Amino acid sequence: MAKADDAEVLEVAGHQVRITSPGRVLFPERGETKLDLARYYLAVAEPLMTAMGGRPVLLQRFPNGATGSSFFQKRVAPTKADPWLTTTVVSTPNGTTSDALVAVDLAHVLWAVNMGCLGFHVWPNTAADPEHADELRMDLDPSPGVTFPMIREAAAHTRALFDELGIESHPKTTGSRGIHIYVRLQPRWDGYQVRAASVAAARELERRHPDLLTAAWWKEERGSRVFIDYNQNAPHRTVFGAWCVRASPHAQVSTPFAWDELATIDPRELTIATVPARLAELGSPWAAMPARPQSLEPLLALHERDMAAGLMDAPWPPVYPKMPNEPPRVAPSRAKKG
Repeated sequence: MAKADDAEVLEVAGHQVRITSPGRVLFPERGETKLDLARYYLAVAEPLMTAMGGRPVLLQRFPNGATGSSFFQKRVAPTKADPWLTTTVVSTPNGTTSDALVAVDLAHVLWAVNMGCLGFHVWPNTAADPEHADELRMDLDPSPGVTFPMIREAAAHTRALFDELGIESHPKTTGSRGIHIYVRLQPRWDGYQVRAASVAAARELERRHPDLLTAAWWKEERGSRVFIDYNQNAPHRTVFGAWCVRASPHAQVSTPFAWDELATIDPRELTIATVPARLAELGSPWAAMPARPQSLEPLLALHERDMAAGLMDAPWPPVYPKMPNEPPRVAPSRAKKG
């Protein structure tokens, strides 16, 4: 690590990465700085790159720190100062294309950190194979009135369903109030098929646990239940990355954990100040996940069963074009008035 002007120059992955204004406070609750954030990513480099290496990422930038305003940067271009930056063409739901940063190595991550990135939103495919989504991400989203113990219970039920189907799954905190459950897939299915599998899983979980879990897209129908956000698996959708730091005042981390920790895991305790020591002590609970890709066939069988029973597709987000077999895009209360 060398100093140049008002910057720290880090030698990372064969590149020199400048961290300008390294003393700028990004997380006011404990006073962690931009350099502290860079050092955090250095400390978790191996599992971080195992989780998102080679994938396109959408950058959420906070120029004035975690409590300031933010914007999403979809387009990245190499510069004279950083000609080594790698990008790939990605599409948005409406078909617009852009050159997104690829998390090739830790140098690319730290370049984004220097740009004030406090949120890496990761594609479910690699840049090398954009046609196949190799991750299913179950997003257990707390509706108003939902407590974290309810999220824990929802995660346990999700795991039980996947275990029953012979699918290995891996949890992480979202870095906020929810839990994400990941399944690393064999690269055989596209985003439409992965979403269909997610819809089937969400509906099956709602059938089994209707008082706790809901697949209802319209908020007015959810009540105080855990929403299984199946549309996080829609093509071209990104999810907040594992081991990545949220823009919270105390620098909370979206942290992978082992299933036997579910009853005790507390997202508020998982920050840039605590996660490196936890990793050094326990290792990465996702270390073996890439070597054991799973089949989507059991969930697609549930999807085919539902379609054969006459169910329509679940609603899509409004930014997507109208899809075949999709119900009308109108809230139930408005449909009744009509």
